[in-house]
Amino acid sequence: MKRNLGKIAKILISIGLSATFFAGNAYAENEQYFPLQSYRIGPYAAGGSGFFGGFIDYLQYINTKEGGVNGVKLTWSECETEYVVEKGVECYERLKKGLNGAPAAATNPLSVGIAYATLERSTADKLPLITINHGRTDSTDGSVFPYVFPLQLNPYSEVSAIINYIGTKSGGLDKLKGKKIVTLYHGSPYGKETNPILELLAKKYGFQLTLLEVPHPGNEQQSQWLTIRRDKPDWVILRGWGVMNPVALKTAQKTGFPADHIIGNIWSNSEDDAAPAGAAAKGYISITTHPSGTNFQVLQDIDKVVVKAGKGNLQDPKRFGTVYYNLGVENGILNVEAIRVAQAKFGKRPLTGEEVRWGFEHIKLDDARLKQLGAYGLVQPLKLSCADHEGGGSVRFQQWDGSKWKVISDWVQADRKLLRPIIEQSSHEYAKEKGITPRDCSKES
Repeated sequence: MKRNLGKIAKILISIGLSATFFAGNAYAENEQYFPLQSYRIGPYAAGGSGFFGGFIDYLQYINTKEGGVNGVKLTWSECETEYVVEKGVECYERLKKGLNGAPAAATNPLSVGIAYATLERSTADKLPLITINHGRTDSTDGSVFPYVFPLQLNPYSEVSAIINYIGTKSGGLDKLKGKKIVTLYHGSPYGKETNPILELLAKKYGFQLTLLEVPHPGNEQQSQWLTIRRDKPDWVILRGWGVMNPVALKTAQKTGFPADHIIGNIWSNSEDDAAPAGAAAKGYISITTHPSGTNFQVLQDIDKVVVKAGKGNLQDPKRFGTVYYNLGVENGILNVEAIRVAQAKFGKRPLTGEEVRWGFEHIKLDDARLKQLGAYGLVQPLKLSCADHEGGGSVRFQQWDGSKWKVISDWVQADRKLLRPIIEQSSHEYAKEKGITPRDCSKES
């Protein structure tokens, strides 16, 4: 049999097909595939390379330490998007059907634009779309968006938690009345999405809100910071991405605005955002769903099993344990946990996208489970369901000391009770527009 396989492989090579393609078909029947719409070049390369580096290292760790998930090997391939929507869609279409017979589990584009552009395709293809800490907020309502998962933190929760924190620092939410808050936001759908919620919160608590847009990619912000200097706000919320973040911190320093009254959102919270700003970043505050550092069992295990074995995905090993890398590991934990949960129902085998979706909807990470995964303190407790595809809604606050992040708060919860009716109103409008009949989540098990 082996002799025949070798002959066939040689024939395939002679007609331009690779032996690895054939080998993949031979063994892919017990593999689960992750199509990665990654970006390692372009203005947002720092985020992409860190995130996908952590994600891939976690998949390698599971394969090496556990032989996969219950014997099912995890496999993946990357398609470079450069964070460009059109390329992201092309990559989705190219990869969605799996690899050499191994079915696709879920897509993880880490891009709001690509997520929006592939949302309906992913739903039609019954392939989970994972938008950890970002994406379309109303996709939190799984009754309307069964295949979309803004895991941990949707954009509305993000800004709600920030306002709650500012309220705490002011002596209570009632003390926000009369305060001046500026939001400096990236000129993209991602940057703009939370503006209506900020306006709602401003009306509720009586603070003065100014919204200032920074055009992509964010290299020029002089006029915006001159406006901030003139208006003298109490706080600036930075909803940036990529190069926009260090430019904001440097320009703030030039105009005399203190870094310790700037709060960065979830995409303004990495070492790659603070360190390039040098001294201008010292004291800068941001939110996080996952602390940086390597003081977590799962990170120490990955270091031992993957990185020190020469299998690490990061080009720069110094980025191990940084914010973007740890987010990738966190995302890997959640994707693998969904497969593990789904296998408990459907069998220890490669799963369809529809089965993996069920797994995501039944993730329950309490402290005990997080300790088993070596992720206690790295990942917040999460409980997902048909109705709730976010599952968390909490953040911690961290402050840059000039060389690293230091966590300065416990978990701060968003006002999910306030936000849920807004989310449902938006999701039901979408359902009506698209002719979708929402699922009855009371009948889901």
